[in-house]
Amino acid sequence: MYKSVDFVYLGYYILWPMSIIEQLEAAGEVLSFRVRATLEVLEAAVPRLEERIRELEAQLRRNSTNSSKPPSSDPPGVVRRSKKATGKKRGGQKGHPGHHRKRIAAERVDTVLVHRPHVCEHCAHSLEGTREAKPAQVHQVVELPEIRAEVTEHRMLCVRCPGCRKLTRAKLPAQVGGKHFGPRLVALGTLLNGQYRLSRRGLKDLLGKLLDVPGPSLGSTEAFTQETSAALKPVHDEAWVEVRRSASAHVDETSWKLAGMKHWLWVAVTARATLFHLGPGRGSEELLRFLGPGYGGVTVSDRWSAYQICRWRQLCWAHLVRNFEELGLRGGKAVQFSEAGMALCRQVFTLWRSLQEATLSREELRVQIEPVRTCMRHLLEQGAASGEKRVAGFCRNVLKLWPWLWTFVEEPVDPTNNAAERALRPAVLWRKGSFGNQSETGLRYAERVLTFTSTCRQLNTHPIDFLSRAIFALRSGTAIPRLVPAN
Repeated sequence: MYKSVDFVYLGYYILWPMSIIEQLEAAGEVLSFRVRATLEVLEAAVPRLEERIRELEAQLRRNSTNSSKPPSSDPPGVVRRSKKATGKKRGGQKGHPGHHRKRIAAERVDTVLVHRPHVCEHCAHSLEGTREAKPAQVHQVVELPEIRAEVTEHRMLCVRCPGCRKLTRAKLPAQVGGKHFGPRLVALGTLLNGQYRLSRRGLKDLLGKLLDVPGPSLGSTEAFTQETSAALKPVHDEAWVEVRRSASAHVDETSWKLAGMKHWLWVAVTARATLFHLGPGRGSEELLRFLGPGYGGVTVSDRWSAYQICRWRQLCWAHLVRNFEELGLRGGKAVQFSEAGMALCRQVFTLWRSLQEATLSREELRVQIEPVRTCMRHLLEQGAASGEKRVAGFCRNVLKLWPWLWTFVEEPVDPTNNAAERALRPAVLWRKGSFGNQSETGLRYAERVLTFTSTCRQLNTHPIDFLSRAIFALRSGTAIPRLVPAN
């Protein structure tokens, strides 16, 4: 009897805003205490289960385009956001200046071969002794020469003193340092491992085949890293000073491993330097060790709670876009909220690009951003008052940090943290291949090499030339050259 009634009245439950118990009692059913208690428990569980289903379905639809998940975690079939169609064909457009390989300067050319025609290609008349009618057409070919390592043998002679009759042996030059591999080779090996992510065994195999002499052993590759780490310590300290005195810094963090234990890799990107730091924590204490307690510049970051200690901030709008899109995966009223939020974000980015392209002045930006700011505030306040748990929590969090959304309107900082995320990408690929480090010395090597290679890219500095000079200075006991200019 109960099962048939339950089935019949389930249809009413779907149509009516009444509980099952109210529907059954309205139909004249007499419910025992046990049945009533069971129905109350089941009805109370329905909202929780529905919320759980929405959460799980949203998790299944998450990828790198609508959340903070990395692109490497995307399954097949994920479609990236495409740029807005312009109606133009792919490739270079009509009137677009071509990009051609630049001609190498004459002083850099090693060999010049002159080719002269001997007979006319039209009438076969001899061209011997004729003058050039037009300047020669130049075609340059860059080729890799046969690589053979340059081997220098140091012979320390031993002679006997004619006075005391004791033996004296010559000492190695200081710049040799008792090493079997020169500074330039050590610099190359370090960059192949630390920047281009070649494994130690791969490095040993490559150098052994490339140099035409017995290459370094695995132990020697470890010695490369230790010597490089010592040579780059002053460079890392320079970058630290540069970051701490900068007017703004893009800061982010990602997980790392030390002998299988959780660590965190921090990065700060400024105009002239990129600094990496590896530490055991992700909280505000580690951030203080990284940036220093007296940092007075603008910290561009996401909304992670550790950054609340920063006195002057700019929140990342790219993270905001992903948050809005992720909330839209939950369906229901969250979809309308998501679409409205992303539309406002697009307006912000449009105004920002106009400022960057100098089609909009900063004063005009202040005026035109005001209605967008008002609409965003209204949207977040509505979301905070809604019954959607995730939407309300997100809105309350953003409203709590409201002033830091708009620093870019007054100050010359980017409204996104893309610079820090791009800087972390090579480090993340290194982590995936090496699984982090196995010792504290390995951590210091990783943060110093990452700092060095990223800053070289910013300053357009040749990394092998600089690193070989730094290693030479370390061996000879002279001052390590500066990487970041003093002024």
